Amino acid sequence: MSLTRINLFNQTKQKFRYTTSLLFNIRHLATVTQDHNIKKRDVFNNSFMIDKNLYDIAIIGGGITGNALACALVNSQKTKSRRIALIEFNNMSNIREWKPPHLQFSNRVSSLTPRSIQFFKDIGVWENINHERIRPYKDIQVWDGISDARIRFNSDDISINKNAEAIAWIIENNNIQHAILTKLAQYKDSNIDFLENTSVKRIMFDDVNYENEQFDLSDWPSLELSNGKVLKTRLLIGADGINSVVRSFANIESLGWDYNARAVVATLQVEPQVENATAWQRFLPTGPIAMLPLNNRFSSMVWSTTPTLASKICTLPSNNFIHLVNAAFRLRIADLEYLYSQLENSDIEFAKEFEWRQSIEKKPGIGNEIFPPLVLDVQEKSRAEFPLKMRNAESYVKERIALIGDAAHTIHPLAGQGLNQGLADVQSLVKVIEHGVVTGQDLGNIQLLKNYSSDRYLSNLIMLGAVDKLHKLFGNDFAPIVFMRSLGLQVINNLEPVKSEIIKYAMGIE
Repeated sequence: MSLTRINLFNQTKQKFRYTTSLLFNIRHLATVTQDHNIKKRDVFNNSFMIDKNLYDIAIIGGGITGNALACALVNSQKTKSRRIALIEFNNMSNIREWKPPHLQFSNRVSSLTPRSIQFFKDIGVWENINHERIRPYKDIQVWDGISDARIRFNSDDISINKNAEAIAWIIENNNIQHAILTKLAQYKDSNIDFLENTSVKRIMFDDVNYENEQFDLSDWPSLELSNGKVLKTRLLIGADGINSVVRSFANIESLGWDYNARAVVATLQVEPQVENATAWQRFLPTGPIAMLPLNNRFSSMVWSTTPTLASKICTLPSNNFIHLVNAAFRLRIADLEYLYSQLENSDIEFAKEFEWRQSIEKKPGIGNEIFPPLVLDVQEKSRAEFPLKMRNAESYVKERIALIGDAAHTIHPLAGQGLNQGLADVQSLVKVIEHGVVTGQDLGNIQLLKNYSSDRYLSNLIMLGAVDKLHKLFGNDFAPIVFMRSLGLQVINNLEPVKSEIIKYAMGIE
């Protein structure tokens, strides 16, 4: 064998040994790292975590989304062994002991889509709902306040889903909260600590290590609570609303704007002669007014309008208020604007003004088949107002942090999608956490949490954008725009496949 061939053979042999050694070292390093991660992850037994105030998941915010997330995690076979802290500023005893008052309804209600209803069924909450206090509706009537162009959605006429009982359900928020808390109370042996009537004074990172610095938890968020305790968590979830302290701690910017508008809510008593099972919405130049059925005698109203009008509407005498609401659904814009100008005139009789102006209307077919039931009264102390905003967090996740619900995004109420978006966040995040548990991942790892963000961010952004564009489109009284949007409503109303796709998207079944 020549010297050249011998050298080539030796070089090849050395390269093979080097490659084999390198592969062995990489494999050994991966095994050591994996073993270290498993040791670091699983060594915290429950007694140790309790002693050191360590949690796998801490949820700040005991509203509907925060409580629903806690309930879903405890209900899941994959995550029920995780130690969870649920921290809520308010005392929840009134909600926990809630008993619905006879012939009275809260002014805080939500429209739940079939997807949200199914989620509550899956986690065992729906069985605790007071079903006498919910109202499904199959029909939606929406029309332009200037042109009267109208679009109608009906689950019986559109091939949405043969198994769909309704387009949505109107339900009081207290009813939902009570059902979730009732379900959580049934998990007596769970690893969840409900810290109510407790606020978060400070969120921070510290350099406290445990077991002679064997475990470095300096990247775990620490929560200093108003009860004097300090706890650390692998994953911190912000379900604490539009002014989220978790989002602020994470330095996540909230993008969006205020609408310079306010929503007036109230509980209305309506004429009971007809079945009250339709959701009504009329787009006025100052903002939409909606009437949602609660039962055959009561409806919930949401009226979005200017701050000045909202303040006057809230303080208007009850008798004048109910006729103004009837006028907002029935009269021409010119008539309605005249009534606006008289809101501070104590001498005017709104009842006579409404009846006279309605009597001279030239529109045919005025009746309950076109307009909502007449309002007969307003429930005492049910009127309230709140500002309208559109917000979307720059990101829903950071290392060891996730945002859900209003902490992540806030939407105009005209489409009734706010809570449904929050519950969709919950469902998505639960799946991500379950996957993390099953695959042995660190629940706070950003690469795991990005799966939640990628699933929800675009979906929420599309809904936020669509609702914002609707608000701006119907808030414009420029004649060409009114003509084009009215033509669009009429065209879409005659295109059943298009209407079917729109309502399926709104129902969350697409």
